[in-house]
Amino acid sequence: MMQDAPTMTKRHAIGVFDSGVGGLTVVRALRRALPGEDIIYLGDTARVPYGSKSPRTVEKYSLACQRFLLDRDVKLVLIACNTASATALPALAAASPVPVIGAVEPGAQSALAATTNGHIGVIGTLATVRSNAYATAINARDPDARLTALACPLFVPLAEEGWTDDEIAALVARRYLTQLFERDRAIDTLVLGCTHYPLLRDVLARVASELAARDVAVVDSASAMAETAKDALGSGANRRAQPGRLDCFATDTSRLDELAPRFLGEPLTGFELVDL
Repeated sequence: MMQDAPTMTKRHAIGVFDSGVGGLTVVRALRRALPGEDIIYLGDTARVPYGSKSPRTVEKYSLACQRFLLDRDVKLVLIACNTASATALPALAAASPVPVIGAVEPGAQSALAATTNGHIGVIGTLATVRSNAYATAINARDPDARLTALACPLFVPLAEEGWTDDEIAALVARRYLTQLFERDRAIDTLVLGCTHYPLLRDVLARVASELAARDVAVVDSASAMAETAKDALGSGANRRAQPGRLDCFATDTSRLDELAPRFLGEPLTGFELVDL
């Protein structure tokens, strides 16, 4: 860690980045858990999605995003992208003078806290599933846990179109989750391993419970990351009474006026266009 890291104060912002707008679900959770914190968000929307790119490319893009945030003196970096967390976390942590929190470890910890029988399902992008990052994180904590993962690429466009709890979303959810439960019918906890997926939480929970014929706990990495950030800041959290400021940046601002409020859950004045 660099020598100037201890100079960070409560007044410094939390930095969050994602390959697109999905990471605003993390910002949404942060604003609930830490309402007094200033937040700087960067969406690398010009190069989305990261999930179809090589690990080396994801690492390169992620380091550029983190540098953008560090140049603005953030006190904490949240990688609101499961793909980047799964492939680039070691490089990001090594390059940062402040703590870095990925999506995978908090999600894995929350899944193990939620499961009663050790059978956990994970859904995410193809890159996240192929990385086996969740399996590695979960089995490091509990070698007896059984993890079954499935890539569900259609959930991202559904979330972005706002088709999150209608008959189309239910049909797609049933198609994917049927495959997941055919591999392990004992799954009692479902991890949403993509920051877009919390928008589909209700339909996913309903379909999963129907297929399992019992309640299935749903864990989303956005909420888990927010709680991890709260714990990491501890006494360094800004607990002022007034709401913190949110500054949003993007590498392509197309459709953001439409998409951003859907993920953030509140109106947003706009994104500032930046070139990384």
